[in-house]
Amino acid sequence: MGKLVFMVHLIMMTVVAGALVIAIVSIPSLADQGMKLIPWAAAVGFVAALPLSIWISRRIMQQTRGA
Repeated sequence: MGKLVFMVHLIMMTVVAGALVIAIVSIPSLADQGMKLIPWAAAVGFVAALPLSIWISRRIMQQTRGA
């Protein structure tokens, strides 16, 4: 399951960090501070994606176990 968690984490990390960066760039008051906030968004995306990827990997394993 470790390899599956790693692969799902790569995808989820990109999605979460990308959504945060889009939010930063889209909001004018945050866009002014983009150079400081975008690295934080990447770090938050990395950390926040870990529990999501573990949950998704468990769901995938449950669905494919009987197949």
